[in-house]
Amino acid sequence: MQSFLSILRGINVGGQRKIKMDDLKKLYETLGFQAIQTYIQSGNIVFQAESDENLAEKIEIAIQQQFGFEVPVLVRTRLELAKTVADNPFLSKSDMLVDKLHVTFLNQKPSALLVEKINALDFQADRFRIIERDVYIYCPESYGNSKLTNSFFETKLKTKATTRNWKTVNQLLDMM
Repeated sequence: MQSFLSILRGINVGGQRKIKMDDLKKLYETLGFQAIQTYIQSGNIVFQAESDENLAEKIEIAIQQQFGFEVPVLVRTRLELAKTVADNPFLSKSDMLVDKLHVTFLNQKPSALLVEKINALDFQADRFRIIERDVYIYCPESYGNSKLTNSFFETKLKTKATTRNWKTVNQLLDMM
């Protein structure tokens, strides 16, 4: 068995697409996953599975069938999440406040051309850096007021995306 993290986008936000974590845990059990743990209500699930083959797609289909709406799902292994944490380029800068850091997880590595185009844009105090399938974000004011949203990255990079704050990312790694 291998440990995985599934990160669901856009559930339990603003009263939309509600899924109780207990119901999600039961759904994962029906998929044959084991050692299932949820973290907060935003769709973070650590679990073990025999294979990594089509996990995100299997979970998305099961959620659609069980709850009646689509939910994008991104999956990472423990090794991939550990690399995400280790590679954060903002941690080496002394002027960065850790509670202002976020990671946007992408379901695929964006093309170099799309990354080049997005890197040319200016977001004033907000900064980001794309490394493989992760976008590291620093918002000194507030992520809630930033233009660096999931929808922004999905549109510009042509991929699914979901964001977690740095504390959550580290907590999920600890759980794995």
